[in-house]
Amino acid sequence: MEAFYYLVFGVLAVVVAGAELSKSNKDRINTSSAFNSFKNNYLVIYSLMMAGDWLQGPYVYYLYTTYGFGKGEIGQLFIAGFGSSMLFGTIVGSLADKQGRKRACITYCITYILSCITKHSPHYNVLMLGRILGGIATSLLFSAFESWLVAEHNKVGVHWMVILLRGFEPQWLSVTFSKAIFLGNGVVAILAGLLGNTLVDTLALGPVAPFDAASCFLTIGMFVILFTWSENYGDPSESKDLFTQFRGAAVAIASGCGDCLHDTCFVAGFISWFCLINEKIALLGAIQSLFEGSMYTFVFLWTPALSPNDEDIPHGFIFSTFMLSSMLGSSLASRLMARQSPRVESYMQIVFAISATSLLLPIVTSFLVTPAGTKGGSISFAGCIQLLGFCAFEACVGLFWPSIMKMRSQYIPEEARSTIMNFFRIPLNIFVCIVLYNVDAFPMTVMFGMCSIFLFVACFLQRRLMAISDKPKTEDWVGMKERDTEAEPLNL
Repeated sequence: MEAFYYLVFGVLAVVVAGAELSKSNKDRINTSSAFNSFKNNYLVIYSLMMAGDWLQGPYVYYLYTTYGFGKGEIGQLFIAGFGSSMLFGTIVGSLADKQGRKRACITYCITYILSCITKHSPHYNVLMLGRILGGIATSLLFSAFESWLVAEHNKVGVHWMVILLRGFEPQWLSVTFSKAIFLGNGVVAILAGLLGNTLVDTLALGPVAPFDAASCFLTIGMFVILFTWSENYGDPSESKDLFTQFRGAAVAIASGCGDCLHDTCFVAGFISWFCLINEKIALLGAIQSLFEGSMYTFVFLWTPALSPNDEDIPHGFIFSTFMLSSMLGSSLASRLMARQSPRVESYMQIVFAISATSLLLPIVTSFLVTPAGTKGGSISFAGCIQLLGFCAFEACVGLFWPSIMKMRSQYIPEEARSTIMNFFRIPLNIFVCIVLYNVDAFPMTVMFGMCSIFLFVACFLQRRLMAISDKPKTEDWVGMKERDTEAEPLNL
């Protein structure tokens, strides 16, 4: 069966190379030299940040086992990471909007470096602190950098009372998004896996070596940010405290019902609150949570799905294959976003439908393919079918990231971008914590079925977003801020 892995990897590599080399002028967006310099600077920094993240991923669980911790204790450490991201994510997101996105990106580097340093200690409490720091860093990684990019891309300057724009077209933003995912979640992920394997296995430097290497990449990226990035803010008003920032983000989401923004609405809970929601932002947040929740669940499930009887599978090679699939998806996304049609809101319906179908394969094969009765050996026929389906799912992941970034840049108000993006991650982190806590309580087919249902729901919500995306906004952000100022104080 080893030939099967090489065949899948080889075919994907050829398709990805062909997709990139065969792009015509219709598949590319003509940009300026100033934008290319700006884009390349961001891509270098983003790639360094993602290298620091990808180097750690494959070795976290393994490192904990070498320190003698069992599955239960390791599960608690992972839950602490996601819980930290949920609890502190909105706070650091709001601080990024108020204190500056550049500072937030530097804070990400420092926080993640400290998290890496804790991996040298075998003490459980120190490792728990590292997981908490890692959760905070993850929230910054997936909000502060994108917020800085969008604000800087659309930056306005004033010279001699004349408003000056950078001259960057809004459509050019999709170029940066697609390239960032292609490099950061594709090329860098593969290279990071190879580097980690070299450090741990070839050079025998131990499982903590990838974390030291990650610290080096994060340090380099931090100094590049310090000397090449300018600062930008959401709403830097000194009169607004942290609570007011949260409330401002809530007003950005809750529009059209200003008179209801009182304590009674919040006491009523999420059901009453949902009726106030700005539908476009709410749909976007729900779609993101449903897809990313399914994606993170897939991360925990793909290994036991492909080796239910302890089959010997090459985890690193399969991981690289998944990353190639993701690169194919991001390459396709760059082609689609370079054209006027189809719109992102349209083709993402198909992406969610395909991803939902691909995660049904473990359920289908459990009924149609007779499971192997012996332990060990190579991957089964059912495993081969599932691997192909998982590659399709990873291609959808590659399509998802640049596309959701583009939609966020369109619908989320600049003044509270980081705060709102971290609000989106709250239900995601709750869901992942629940899955981690109950990972052994349900059969694997039930878990995959649940993920598939979530993705079909995301497809339905995307269809609704497509239907309302052409409708004009009922009011702009300035109007909402004015209404927020006039609203009565909340008594929580």
